[in-house]
Amino acid sequence: MPSAARPFAAIPADAAAVLRPVLPGLADEMISAIAVEVPDYARAMEGEFGRVVRLGVESALGRFVDLIEDPSGDDGRGRATYVNLGRGEMRAGRSLDALLSAYRLGSRLAWRRFVEAGVAGGLEPDAIYALGEAIFAYIDELSAESAEGYAEEQSASAGERQRLRRRLVRLLAQDPPADEETVLAAAAAAGWPLPHAVAALVTGPAASGPPAAAAVAVPAPGAAAPGVPPATSEAAAEADALAARLARRVGEGAIGAGLERLALVLVPDPGAPARAGRLRAAAEGRPAALGPAVPLSRAGVSVRRAIATHTLLVAGRLGERPFARADEHLPALVIAADPPLAAELSEQRLAPLAELPDGPRERLTETLRAWLDRPGQVQAVAAELGVHPQTVRYRVKQLRELFGERLEDPEARFELSLALRAG
Repeated sequence: MPSAARPFAAIPADAAAVLRPVLPGLADEMISAIAVEVPDYARAMEGEFGRVVRLGVESALGRFVDLIEDPSGDDGRGRATYVNLGRGEMRAGRSLDALLSAYRLGSRLAWRRFVEAGVAGGLEPDAIYALGEAIFAYIDELSAESAEGYAEEQSASAGERQRLRRRLVRLLAQDPPADEETVLAAAAAAGWPLPHAVAALVTGPAASGPPAAAAVAVPAPGAAAPGVPPATSEAAAEADALAARLARRVGEGAIGAGLERLALVLVPDPGAPARAGRLRAAAEGRPAALGPAVPLSRAGVSVRRAIATHTLLVAGRLGERPFARADEHLPALVIAADPPLAAELSEQRLAPLAELPDGPRERLTETLRAWLDRPGQVQAVAAELGVHPQTVRYRVKQLRELFGERLEDPEARFELSLALRAG
C-alpha cells in the first residue's frame, strides 16, 4: 500500500465517479500550463518529449482516482513511470527542479478542478478537505519516485563516466602508444578535454610492498605489467578507488585508474602554479612518484618513468622521502633500467671489497662513496662520516691498496660511483 493510502481512505469511494469525467480536460489543461509556466519545458509538447509528458500526466491522474476508489488496490507498477521521468531529466541534462515544478503546478490545477467537480457533484466538505490532503500527499510520493529515478541515473552515469575515464587512462599508458584517432574517440566518450601536456602520478595502497623489479613496462589495457605482481580483483578495485580519490584531490582535469596494484593519475599541465604541493598532499602520506611532463602522445613515457621511480622510492633507493620526481633521479633510473647489468657492474667494480669481513667492508664502502663524492677533501669527508680526518686518511690508504690507480682515473671513479649506487 502506498504511503499516501491514509488520506485516500478518508475520501468516499463514490467520489471517484464524480472526478473521473474531469480527467481528460484536466490533462490537457495541465500540459498547456506546464508548457507555458515551466521555463525548461517552454516548447511545444510534440514528439517523444510530449508523448512522455502526456503519459505521465494521464497516468498520474488515473492512478489518483483509482486510489480513491480502492486505497489498497495500488500494486506499485505505476511508480515506474515517475521513476523513469526522473531518469529522463538526468539524461536530458536538466536538474530535477523543472519536473518538481511541473508536479506542483499540476497539483494546484488538480485541486482547483477537483474542488469544482466535488462541489458540483455534491461531495461533503470533509470529503473535499480529505481530497486536498490526498492530492498533496500524492504529489509528494510522485516527487520522491522521480527523485529516486534521477539519483539512480546520476549514479549510473557517474559510474559509466568513471569506467570510460579508467579506460582512457590505460589507453594513454600503454606501450606502444594507441593511435591518435582511438585516443580522441576515447577522450570524447569520457568527457575529458585533451591537455597539451600531462605527467603521471603513481602511488600504491598503504600496505603494498615494492614491485619485484625497478624496470616496469606498461602493457596494453588488460595485460599484466612485468615487475608488478598481478592484482587480485579486490586489490585491483582498491587501486581503482585510490586512483579516483587521488584524481579528485588533484582536481583540474586529473583522471585516474588502477594499474595492477598501483594507482595511476594523469595530471594535465603539471607545471601550473601550486600544483606541486597539491600533488604531494593528494598522495595522503603514501610514497608517490611523478613522471616527467610530456606531450599527451607520449603519456606512456611519463607513466613508465613514474612507476620506475616509485619502485625505487618504495625500495628505499632514493633516501627517506615520501615524494619523488623522476626528473630529479635520472641517474638512479638509468642504473635501475637493467637490474642484472647493474648487479654485474657492482660485482665486478667492487670486487676488491668482497673478500673483506663485514665490518671493514662496510666502513670502507662508506668511505669510498664519500671520497668519490668529494675527492681529496679530507675534512669534508670526515665531517660527513663523523670520524677524525686521520681516520679518513688511513681508510683512503687502504682503498688505494685495494683499487690502485683506479682511484685517480676519472673514468674508473665514475664506474665505481655507478657501481656503489647499483649495489
